Amino acid sequence: MAYRALDPHSVIDYLRATPSLANVLDLDAPMHAREVGDGNLNLVFIVENGASDKSLVVKQALPYLRVAGESWPLTRERMRFETQALLKHNELAPGLAPQVYHYDEEMSLVVMENLSHLEVMRKPLVARKRFPRFADHISTFLARTLFFTSDFYLTGLEKKELQAKFINPHLCKIQEDFVFTNPFMDSPENRWNPLLDAEVQAVRRNSALKLALAEMKASYMTHAEALIHSDLHTGSIMANEELTKVIDPEFAFYGPMGFDVGAVLENLVLNYLSHFAHTPDPEVRRDYQAYLLDLIRDIWTQFAAKFEALWVENNRGELMPAKYWDYPGGDEAFAEFRRRTLAHILRETAGHGGAKMLRRMMGIVSVWDITSIADLEQRAVAERLAIRIGSRWVMERHSIHSVDDLIGIVREEAE
Repeated sequence: MAYRALDPHSVIDYLRATPSLANVLDLDAPMHAREVGDGNLNLVFIVENGASDKSLVVKQALPYLRVAGESWPLTRERMRFETQALLKHNELAPGLAPQVYHYDEEMSLVVMENLSHLEVMRKPLVARKRFPRFADHISTFLARTLFFTSDFYLTGLEKKELQAKFINPHLCKIQEDFVFTNPFMDSPENRWNPLLDAEVQAVRRNSALKLALAEMKASYMTHAEALIHSDLHTGSIMANEELTKVIDPEFAFYGPMGFDVGAVLENLVLNYLSHFAHTPDPEVRRDYQAYLLDLIRDIWTQFAAKFEALWVENNRGELMPAKYWDYPGGDEAFAEFRRRTLAHILRETAGHGGAKMLRRMMGIVSVWDITSIADLEQRAVAERLAIRIGSRWVMERHSIHSVDDLIGIVREEAE
C-alpha cells in the first residue's frame, strides 16, 4: 500500500482492511476515530468500537516535522525506530510500555494499545496529583532498559548488532540542534518569554556554560552506552495511581544513560517551579513541592539500587566479565567499579538534565507546565529559576556526588 497520510475517516478504512487486528477490534462493527496528536511530530488516532469497549491507537509518521510545518522535511523511518523500541521495552520492562498490535513500514504507522484509562503525566502534575507507584515504576523502566542494552550485560557482538538497528540520525539531529545548539545562539525557530531577553542573552555570552554544554553535546553524540528513549519527559509518560506506561520512543538510539534519567528529573524540577504560579497558597505549594523533591530523590535512589542489583546478578557482559574480578580483593574492586559507574551516570544526569532545562526556556519547544502560566511576570519567575538551576546543574556536574546535591541546587535557587 503506497504511503498516504490518514485522517479520522481513512484510518477506519485502513483498519477494516487489516484482518490481523480482528482479535483487538471488531472490524465489522461501527467505529469512531479521533485525532489526538500533540502537534509536534506525528498523527495519532484513537479508534473505538461504538458498541463495545474495544479500542486501539494508530500512530503515523508525517514526512515533515509537524511542529515546524512542511518546510522542515523529516524521514518517516522514525516509526520503525519507535516500533522496535516499544517491542524492546516490552521485552525488558514488561507492563511499562504499550503493547504493539501491528506495524506497517510502507504506511509508516504502528497500531498499539489504547491507554486512555491513563493520563499523560504533565497536566495532572500541574493539578498537584500524586502518583504513589511512579518512582518504583520509572526507576524499574530506566534500570532494566538501560542495563540490559549496555556492555555490562551484552556481549560486544550482541550490543553492536542491537546498536545497528537503532542508527537514528535524523531524530538525533533534531536533539543535537534543538537541545544543545540552537537555543544558545541566534536561530529563527527559538522563542521565549520577552521578559527573559536579558537572561537569554546572558546565557549565550556565558563561555563557561557554553563550554559545558558543548561537552554535554559531545556526550550525547559519542557516548553509546545503552539504548535510550531519548525523549523521556512527563509528556511521554502516562500513568494513574496503579500503572505507568512509557510512550513515544521514536527518538530511541544508543546514547548516554544520563540523558534519560536527567530528562525525567528535570521535568519534575520544571513542574516544581511552575507551582510558584499555579499554586498561590504557600502551604499547599510547599507541601506539593516537597513531594516532587522526594520523588526526584526516590527515582534516583531506586534506579541506582536496581541497576546495581541487575549488574551483580547478571554480570555476563564482555566489558569486564565476572572472571576479571576473580581474585582476592576482586569483589571489592568490582563494587568500586559499580560505584564509579553510577557516579558517572549521576554526573551525566545533572549535565543533560540541566541542558534540557535550559533549552525549554529559550528554544523551539517549551513545556506546558510553564507555558500554561498566563501572566508573563509570574511565568518569568519560574523561567528565571529554571535558567539558574539548569545552568548550575550543567556547570557544577563534576561536584555532584549524590542526588541530594542536585536537590540542594533547586532548593538554594528557589529560596
